[in-house]
Amino acid sequence: MPRRLLVTSALPYANGHIHIGHLVEYIQTDIWVRFQKLFGNDCRYMCADDTHGTAIMIRARQEGRSEEELIADMQAAHEQDFAGFGIEFDNYGSTHSEENRALCHEIWAAIRKANLVKEESVEQLFDPQAGTFLADRFVRGTCPKCKSADQPGDNCSVCGHHYTPIELIDPVSTLTGSKPEVRSALHLFIELEKLHGFLAEWTQSGDHLQPEIANYLQGHFLGDPLRDWDISRPAPYFGFEIPDSPGNYWYVWFDAPIGYIASTWQWCKRNSQKLDDWWKSPDCEVHHFIGKDITYFHTLFWPGMLKTAGFSLPTKVHIHGFLTVDGEKMSKSKGTFVRARTYLNHLDPSYLRYFYATKLSSRVDDLDLAVDEFIAKVNTDLVNKVVNLASRTAKFVEKTGLSAKYPDDGGLFAAAAASGDEIAAAYEECDFNKAMRLIVALADRANPFVEENKPWELRKDPANAERLQDVCTIALNLFRQLAIYLAPVLPKLAQQTGELLNNPITSWQQAATPLIGTPVAKFAHMLQRVEEKDLLAMIEESKEEAAAATPAPNGLAASAASDPWNDSGDALAAEPLAPECTIDDFAKVDLRVARIISAEEVPDARKLLKLQLSLGGGVTKQVFAGIKAYYEPEQLVGRLVVCVANLAPRTMKFGVSEGMIAAAGGGTEAYLLTPDSGAKPGHRLH
Repeated sequence: MPRRLLVTSALPYANGHIHIGHLVEYIQTDIWVRFQKLFGNDCRYMCADDTHGTAIMIRARQEGRSEEELIADMQAAHEQDFAGFGIEFDNYGSTHSEENRALCHEIWAAIRKANLVKEESVEQLFDPQAGTFLADRFVRGTCPKCKSADQPGDNCSVCGHHYTPIELIDPVSTLTGSKPEVRSALHLFIELEKLHGFLAEWTQSGDHLQPEIANYLQGHFLGDPLRDWDISRPAPYFGFEIPDSPGNYWYVWFDAPIGYIASTWQWCKRNSQKLDDWWKSPDCEVHHFIGKDITYFHTLFWPGMLKTAGFSLPTKVHIHGFLTVDGEKMSKSKGTFVRARTYLNHLDPSYLRYFYATKLSSRVDDLDLAVDEFIAKVNTDLVNKVVNLASRTAKFVEKTGLSAKYPDDGGLFAAAAASGDEIAAAYEECDFNKAMRLIVALADRANPFVEENKPWELRKDPANAERLQDVCTIALNLFRQLAIYLAPVLPKLAQQTGELLNNPITSWQQAATPLIGTPVAKFAHMLQRVEEKDLLAMIEESKEEAAAATPAPNGLAASAASDPWNDSGDALAAEPLAPECTIDDFAKVDLRVARIISAEEVPDARKLLKLQLSLGGGVTKQVFAGIKAYYEPEQLVGRLVVCVANLAPRTMKFGVSEGMIAAAGGGTEAYLLTPDSGAKPGHRLH
């Protein structure tokens, strides 16, 4: 019997455009959904824009328009980008919908009834300049555990420790750059520890999670009491007001996953379906596809909410890794942070769909998009091995069509048909890498048949007409099998194959029966080769987009869109730009990332702290820095800073200073410069 499957991807946030890193997840999910539909299962793919939170409110304020206008424009852009990559949703909604509001009320009432809610006054960071409490994403500071600097407001990217923004050392508002105030406000919490037994059993039994994820949860969370979950935010906040707590709003992570159900409800209304048949039925499987960064929410909070409110628990949560480009994080300056629309301006989306498929497995591994490998895989596998089967034979049977009886091919078609179950199993397990290897292996067996029989030679002699038709019939049927097996990954190629052979691809089972006696249309190009120049043009456009988004230098006028912060020019006026220098002058200064391994006050020195800096590999430098008035020594240990590493040593009263550390400000203020996460001691600044 066909299975009934409800499938979701994480909801993209309505504060930015889709980029190729996001597309890993949506392409992965779309491939799985298309396979299930092709296999004959009743599978529905639901998604929506995640629209609430402080970030949306702040951006709308900066752009001088309502939050509703902002999220409507962004949703239209998201849907256009997804469509450009062949990603098909059965419904694409918004968390700012009446369906979502009603479901939030229903689930909240169930949580209240289960006695899982407590209220506490919470000290929270407030930016008086921006006039708002600060969400995690708007705070940076020093990790309270490992003392790594410039960490986000929820967890440390260095040691992985989870905390609240108020626990950060020296927090700074990323909205205004100011030091936030601590203010008290009433917050509502879900006591997740009361669900500990259920969550431990659900995460550690069955096949709901990948083994490495189950082990991660057991080792990092379930071994200790679970922390209460703060699910409210005080005004001002863009979201749904909590009906029994006026002035408080549900935190975006409370109502966002409920958007999966709300999107399904919208689809049900259009298709005369019952929501309970999809979200409260044991006959329907629920599958979530998410990135590893939101594992905690989807494997602890979300199942707890569903269980309490009587909705179906996820059958499986499929978790994937991140995307890197040529072994590095995506970079705006290098042009490898590529928006979906920018990619579509230069390259065929089929290329990216196939490349991701060759990289995706059932494990939680990161994917690397190496440019040379990208070109080689597309040109070698798809163009040279798959499409060439059709391009080298179809034109010879445009007038005759396929043979009326399938010829003897030495068992090639039967062998490929027998591989269908193994390929299908790989798709089912999300092991797309294995599926692609099996399919390419079939192409590797099919191509020698064409090479050996040389239809381009057979066509020269009319006496070989029947043999020519048979050879082309075999080649085109082998090609059609590949197109069927690749249809979840390359839906456009499947459509083109159906048009070429006058027989649409609609079922996985079609790969088991050869096509005979049908007309063959005039061959049209299906996939062009990837050209390096197109990739370079895409990268260059991405660099230009990044540069255009950077506020104008030297106080030149900038539009509100490019400089929404409206920064004051006081600092520049107080210390104007220095005379121009050449690149050769700049190259003489060796700026390095360094870690402060010790810091201490200097007796009898009014301004100085004595610092020991590590450049890695046992190389250290002693530096005297005039920051005593601004930093306590114990705050600095472990922090990454920027060091002028090739400065000539200077003998001072208190000892030898072997360099300088970089800081902003001057006069009565000083702010140490901190490298972004990922930088390591010894890295040079370029």
